[in-house]
Amino acid sequence: MLQKIKLKTLVEKKPKQFEIDCLIGKDAIEIKWRDAITDGDHITKEHTRIQSIKDDNFKPIRVMFYYPNREQARQIQSTLETIYTGVGGEYYAGDQAWDYIFSSTNINLKQILLDIAKTNQIME
Repeated sequence: MLQKIKLKTLVEKKPKQFEIDCLIGKDAIEIKWRDAITDGDHITKEHTRIQSIKDDNFKPIRVMFYYPNREQARQIQSTLETIYTGVGGEYYAGDQAWDYIFSSTNINLKQILLDIAKTNQIME
């Protein structure tokens, strides 16, 4: 069953709680269109969130459809990928994210969105 839940932070004091975008069984999935944040505090908060998810016996999974363009943001995403995989989680970005959705649901979400965009261009 799909759920959106809030977990309390077990590792640090900030943030005190955070949301899980999608919980399927023990898979705690964070869904991002694009994440271009470049501050170091972002990594700290994400690390805390990921560790808390793991400590609550869930598997942290990040699905981000578009990788950021700026180099500093790309470096942060690389660090986040290392954190996710370091705790036994999964990290999918770009084409891998679209493939993950398709393999998990058998729905080609990317093609659906492309078809909608094409239809909207024709109608304008």
